[in-house]
Amino acid sequence: MTPRKVRSGNFIARLLPFWLLLPSLLIIGAIQLYPTLFSFLLSTQRVESGTGRQLFVGLANFRRLFTSSEFTQSLVHTAIFLLGYAILTMSLAFGVALLLKQRIRLTPVYITLIFVPWVISDVIAGVVWRLFVVPEYGQFSPFFANPSLFGEPNGISILTSPAHNQISPDFPFPPAPALIFLIVAAVWKILPFITLLILGALQTVPTEVQESAAIDGATGLQALRFITLPLILPMLTVALFNLILGGVNGVGMVFSLTGGGPGTSTEVLSYLLYSLGFSKLDFGLAAALSVFIAILNLGLITLTLRTSRAYEENI
Repeated sequence: MTPRKVRSGNFIARLLPFWLLLPSLLIIGAIQLYPTLFSFLLSTQRVESGTGRQLFVGLANFRRLFTSSEFTQSLVHTAIFLLGYAILTMSLAFGVALLLKQRIRLTPVYITLIFVPWVISDVIAGVVWRLFVVPEYGQFSPFFANPSLFGEPNGISILTSPAHNQISPDFPFPPAPALIFLIVAAVWKILPFITLLILGALQTVPTEVQESAAIDGATGLQALRFITLPLILPMLTVALFNLILGGVNGVGMVFSLTGGGPGTSTEVLSYLLYSLGFSKLDFGLAAALSVFIAILNLGLITLTLRTSRAYEENI
């Protein structure tokens, strides 16, 4: 075989994976790349009412977005939601993972049962949690309608109780009861997935290291603090970033549970995007917000990939 034929064969072999992946790449480009580029284009335009013409406005949509009180409030709501969502989920998931790691009786059954909430869609989960607090027949209504809790008359639902003594209209803190209820429902929904991630990380900790620590006189709490936590910290970081990424983009539960209310007290960034695009039909402003959320997601994904790479190098 001549050298030319050898080089030709090697060239075709190198291109073969590309041709095999080409159909998938074309599909991904059609359903993801094109809408993304169109959103960037739409964020620089304004649809003229009446005629439907698209007028180029440059960065005017971004100026309108960043100077609007709706964006400021939704940004604060998102920050409050993510803070409570992340702290509560990571704490509960870590505790449940520690219990499951003890290999108690019927552990496989417990793992199967706690995984059920995660496979339910966000919309269905939101509807179920909403039924819990319906004033007339909700299971939690007698408790949440107690006037000593929120200063409201009996029969007022937690989904309609306004926030009290907020710092300012542009900084809605403390949050409304509905936002707290939304955090609890969202934690219930994502808890199984994060628990399984942490449980998998705990099972990678070598038993020899734990036994050596016990022989050296370390208590269970000391071994957890100085041995287990440092070893699983990369995976905890990855789980946290994935948790925040899902919290930023999740809109199904907000849509079905609170609808952004009462008022705008649970209007997070993802729901504001839905409201601007589908309720107010301000597509240019909605596209500008989608670009902002996309940049935020890109930063979170970059941090997640770097942490994952560091975790793989330490294995």
